[in-house]
Amino acid sequence: THWKHGGIVGVFGYGGGIVGRYSDVAQKFPGVAHFHTVRVNQPSSKFYSTEILRKVCDLWERRGSGMTNMHGSTGDLVLLGTFTDQLEEIFWEMTHDVGMDLGGSGGNLRTPSCCLGKARCEWSCFDTQAACHDITMTYQDELHRPAFPYKFKIKFSGCPNDCVAAIARSDLAVIGNWKDDIRIDQAAVQSYINGEFPANGGSHSGRDWGPFDIKAEVLDLCPTQCMWMEGGELKIDNAECTRCMHCINVMPRALRPGLEQGATILIGAKAPILDGAQIATMIVPFIKMDPENEFENVKEIIEKCWDWWMEEGKNRERIWRINDSVSVCRPSYRLWRSNPCHSMSKSRVPTPTSSGKRKSSRRLGA
Repeated sequence: THWKHGGIVGVFGYGGGIVGRYSDVAQKFPGVAHFHTVRVNQPSSKFYSTEILRKVCDLWERRGSGMTNMHGSTGDLVLLGTFTDQLEEIFWEMTHDVGMDLGGSGGNLRTPSCCLGKARCEWSCFDTQAACHDITMTYQDELHRPAFPYKFKIKFSGCPNDCVAAIARSDLAVIGNWKDDIRIDQAAVQSYINGEFPANGGSHSGRDWGPFDIKAEVLDLCPTQCMWMEGGELKIDNAECTRCMHCINVMPRALRPGLEQGATILIGAKAPILDGAQIATMIVPFIKMDPENEFENVKEIIEKCWDWWMEEGKNRERIWRINDSVSVCRPSYRLWRSNPCHSMSKSRVPTPTSSGKRKSSRRLGA
């Protein structure tokens, strides 16, 4: 590539939001001698009005390349390509005329993102939009003024379907969950068995898949085999349920999440660039998501994670790397002062010693 990193380039008072980019063949291509990227903080669930989109596009036609990315992998509305002398003008018009702010870049909190949540989804276990907006407004300093060892992403999914892939792509994932039993409508179960309701909400219509087979399509596909039919009724061993959502997705009229709803918090996921993909590790099995107290219990956990990461982490080291090197036992203890169980520590291959005996390369919680 003929792009070189732009170093420190941005707007006054902000340390993030602008990704600098210059061409190393500017003499040949003066039109793209500078090609800075502007990240704009998207609204929760990416709900835009056409008026706002027109204003953004008009602004970018005048002061940038006119090219946009809807959206970046973090969630930002990405404006591709502009010159350094346009940045302050863009920032002024974006904040004063359009009413939008810059997103995150560099070693800071990246722009939080969320799924549609209760706006459109019947399975959402908490108000993802309220949580995302509240966290974004609370941590404006962490979002715009880099102070972390590296990037930190927070994503909110309303249910275990995880439509924003929080479990695979965020340093801290907040995924909707329920604490009690799955609700079952036995009459609706029979309607599915009798072919009165289409499976998967009718999403597989258009082809003849044969009659609905609850054993083959639901029971046998349960990862923990916690479902069975007994006396013509569907039974679920809820203690063994892993919240895969498959049964609920297949029979949405018959099964619904429980009523005691909240979220599960996981830590340490990242996309596959350095060291491969990392799936998040659960640190809080269930937590209430109450907008009335401005999600203070969630913020407490976030800030403890940051304190621990900034104490232990090295420069350009994501929080998952600390989990990997010191085990997840430390943050779990720091978060709620409880002793971790053995399943929370990675199993270590014994290494040979000079005496010929073998010893474990790491103790639990070391």
